[in-house]
Amino acid sequence: MRSKLGEILKDLKFDRNGLLPAIIQDYKTAQVLMLAYMNKESLKRTLRTGKTCFWSRSRKEYWVKGQTSGHFQYVKSIFYDCDMDALLIKVRQVGVACHTGNRSCFYRKIR
Repeated sequence: MRSKLGEILKDLKFDRNGLLPAIIQDYKTAQVLMLAYMNKESLKRTLRTGKTCFWSRSRKEYWVKGQTSGHFQYVKSIFYDCDMDALLIKVRQVGVACHTGNRSCFYRKIR
């Protein structure tokens, strides 16, 4: 019999590159902090360590948020959407989430 986590990982709909978008949200304020991509292995690493781990599409490597900046994201909960093709990860953010020094990557407004 498969574990619930194993079933979920099997049923998630990764794109043709093996990736899922992951929306990162502050667990207390609900502010959206960033969007990054995960594959099965980075999701497993996130679950195992409790810190967000992503797949860099440009560098083609894993990266743990905060590894170089110290601005770690500690996972509080992980949700998947109704289509099973996106994740919502609620975190306790240490410092800022954006590499520009802003709390959120979504700091520029169109309208």
